[in-house]
Amino acid sequence: MKLQKIIDQLQRLHPKKIDLSLNRTFNLLEKLDNPQNKLKNVINVVGTNGKYSTIKILQSILNESGYKCNIYLSPHLQNYTERFIYNDKEINKKDLADLLELIIKVNGSDKITVFEALTCAFLKYSEKFNENINIIEAGLFHKFDATNVFKKNLCSIVTSINLDHLNWLKNKSIEGVIHEKTANLPNSKIIISKQENKNILIKIKKSLKMNKSKKYFYGESFKYSDLKKNFIKYSDIKGNLILSKPNILGEHQIANLSTAITASRNLFNIQDTKIKKGLIKINLKGRLQEIKSGKLKQIAKNNYLIIDGGHNLNAAKSIAKWMDTLNKDIHLIVGMMKDKEHKKFINVFKNKIKSLTLIDIPNQEGAIKKEEFKLKILNDYPNVKIADSIKEAIKLNAIKSNNSYLGIVGSLYLVGEVLNLN
Repeated sequence: MKLQKIIDQLQRLHPKKIDLSLNRTFNLLEKLDNPQNKLKNVINVVGTNGKYSTIKILQSILNESGYKCNIYLSPHLQNYTERFIYNDKEINKKDLADLLELIIKVNGSDKITVFEALTCAFLKYSEKFNENINIIEAGLFHKFDATNVFKKNLCSIVTSINLDHLNWLKNKSIEGVIHEKTANLPNSKIIISKQENKNILIKIKKSLKMNKSKKYFYGESFKYSDLKKNFIKYSDIKGNLILSKPNILGEHQIANLSTAITASRNLFNIQDTKIKKGLIKINLKGRLQEIKSGKLKQIAKNNYLIIDGGHNLNAAKSIAKWMDTLNKDIHLIVGMMKDKEHKKFINVFKNKIKSLTLIDIPNQEGAIKKEEFKLKILNDYPNVKIADSIKEAIKLNAIKSNNSYLGIVGSLYLVGEVLNLN
């Protein structure tokens, strides 16, 4: 309760949830004695999809090699503490509350968004663990994001870039998105993940042309390929690495895995044996995650219950590719925010699913109502159903299903509610 009250207090300092500018961030950091300039070993991670997964895979490899990590993530699924990782452990609620009280005191009455305040808080607290690897996920884009405050870093990782959050851009195109995410990366090293197509890769290269960093492009500096019997081959200038496919769902995660391996090999010279051991211990929350026990799993009965926070077109395509590997019926439960491409997202699953059920995302004013959602897609999905709750949607599909997949997708906020209910 105390932590939520402090968050509410922060929200009153600036009426806008998002306000793309760095002035407020630098003003607060100055008051905090510029902790961003004292941090060593910073890795910035930007992109549209795959940031969280790449970070968690890299963390697992680094931990196996004896490195400790501080990690800044956004958004959270269940609690704000998830965003603050120090020494590879989530901060406790009391320490986070105390930290944010300090931020409020130092900031005074100056305007600051919640995300900006949280980012400054993470950086300040990281001073206590200055020898660790600091892995920092960008929030919205990067150019004017509160995480874009470093004069230098170890590396920038650019994950898959696609159209998303266009309502915040003047240039509402893939070029506009790429510019915002890549135009102001520090001159160090840049690792560019596998992209959806060559056209996007060409545009990223053009955006990075003036950046003097050493660059590692997927398909040129590193790559992976599928082998028989659940093995993959990773290749880069250091040589080949034959790996068992890790226990994570989705081909897109193998692309994220290859990016993390590239970072571990080229930044830290991690041994192959450590990489292999690290990949066994990957734990991805809310990304094609199977719920194997709990209250909602009991409602799902003997069906597989899978959750994924994917909410844009590229995420839908990744989920659809995973669906293509299954040989069982799939029943999809979807809830989304208002500012998403609802029809395009849903139509990716055309002819891949047995049924579609729409729900509201609980506790989110910015979510689209299921009735409005239904009207948008009725022509393409005339048999679409609606349910009044997550539990009802699962029950509705479980009654008629046996040994099938029940997938809940469309929003990280929705996934967070699922995890809370379970």
